[in-house]
Amino acid sequence: MPRTMTVSDSIVVDRTPSAVYEQLSDPTAMGRWSPENTGATVAGGPRAAYVGMVFEGRNKRGALRWTTRCTVTAAEPGKRFAFRVHAIGARRPRLPGAIATWEYRLEPVDGATRVTETWTDDRRAWPDLLANAFDRIATRGHTFAAFQARNIRSTLERLKTELEAG
Repeated sequence: MPRTMTVSDSIVVDRTPSAVYEQLSDPTAMGRWSPENTGATVAGGPRAAYVGMVFEGRNKRGALRWTTRCTVTAAEPGKRFAFRVHAIGARRPRLPGAIATWEYRLEPVDGATRVTETWTDDRRAWPDLLANAFDRIATRGHTFAAFQARNIRSTLERLKTELEAG
């Protein structure tokens, strides 16, 4: 069965697109909202996001922990932030390869912002059968698309709660 390569979801946050972008475009802050990400380290130290900026994300799922290397591919204040994940490893991201792309689009809606988070599976060279088998092991029975759909919903709800609380 062919796998789903992209999933996304949206939520409206009662903040301006520029205020939402300021938070979302800081990779070190993602751990506050994501059910898997626990933070990040930006090469050269924290600063405003820019295309080409590299960071290492720390992640966990149950007892499993890993680090990814990511590169920002879009940094449009108030509009769009995206990055691709292109290396992974237990403590250091030593294994290179196309893994995933994450994108956040921001649209003004009646004084608020619609935030759309999208995950794209970049493992295009993996045969569907192999990818589906790996995914079910790594996510305890789910495809990555189904797993990420739940993660995206959780991230968006946590983001909304935190940003609207001030």
